[in-house]
Amino acid sequence: MSEKKNLKEKKENLKNISKKGLRTMQRTRKRHIVREKARILKYGTSGFSRNIWLSSAATIVMAITLIILFVTVVASVILTNTAEMMKDKIDITIYFKPGTSEETLAELTTEIKKDPNTKSVDTSTSEVEYEKFLADNAESEDIINVLDEEMEKLMISKMQSTMRIKVHNVDNLNSIRELVDTNELFKKYTDKDKAPTYDVNRAQIATITSWARIARTGGIILAAVFLVISILIIFSTIRMAIFSRREEIYMMKLVGADKSFIRGPFLVEAEICGIIAGLVAATTSYFGFRFLSPKLEGYGINVDSINAILESNQLILVYLLFILAGIIIGRISARLAVSKYLNKA
Repeated sequence: MSEKKNLKEKKENLKNISKKGLRTMQRTRKRHIVREKARILKYGTSGFSRNIWLSSAATIVMAITLIILFVTVVASVILTNTAEMMKDKIDITIYFKPGTSEETLAELTTEIKKDPNTKSVDTSTSEVEYEKFLADNAESEDIINVLDEEMEKLMISKMQSTMRIKVHNVDNLNSIRELVDTNELFKKYTDKDKAPTYDVNRAQIATITSWARIARTGGIILAAVFLVISILIIFSTIRMAIFSRREEIYMMKLVGADKSFIRGPFLVEAEICGIIAGLVAATTSYFGFRFLSPKLEGYGINVDSINAILESNQLILVYLLFILAGIIIGRISARLAVSKYLNKA
């Protein structure tokens, strides 16, 4: 009985010892990983400062790449928004014979609203158009002075009544054209001397839309070129760092350092370039856009959507996206360099 009891106690002791040993190993392993990561960070930081000139060049080119990407996205967004804003402001004006009554205009409105592309309709009689003329020229004393009662009657008798139509889709006005050209009521009252304004501002919209397309395509090409340049510069920086530390890397291999530990400092070095480039690019883009924004608005360009982002809490997200993009570019470049040259070091 005593022997069985002793055996049982020994097994329990061994079990406790093994559990304790496992816990100790786990704690040691965790401490070892933390210590290893700290060393990788330390070596990577010192490597960045050691190759400061090449690192600075890589950082600048990467920042330029990120700024170009930002400009590409912003240009595409604001030009597209401007084209859409202009489309919303476009209306088709149909001119009717002078003296067309409100009742007739109401009938014509009922007819045009049958078209599904019609968004809203606003009509004006000859008298209302005359009042608008007076309001537009209120500051011109020469015009106001010659408008006596006879002149007023003459002008009203010559002024067309109008219908201004806003549509859902300015790119497809065929149904409205057909209705105006074939409907008997429209044919009766439409002024033959003044054609409807179907194509006013369409050329401007087409130009802005093409600018948006060019900005998007050209920006992507330019960003791609600078992206390749920044990758090559970081690639060269890491390659030179590996070459200058080839003896150190060889010694690390001899003492059993794994590939992740050898590779780590170079990745950290590239990521530091990416972080700094992201901060520089984001700050430059932010202040550059804030400086240009009033000038762009002066030319009628819609920058509201970008301003809304930069003036809100989303600005932090913009900075994070810049930094993340910089880290990704740096990490890809460093991995290419390390995978190609580390085995040869």
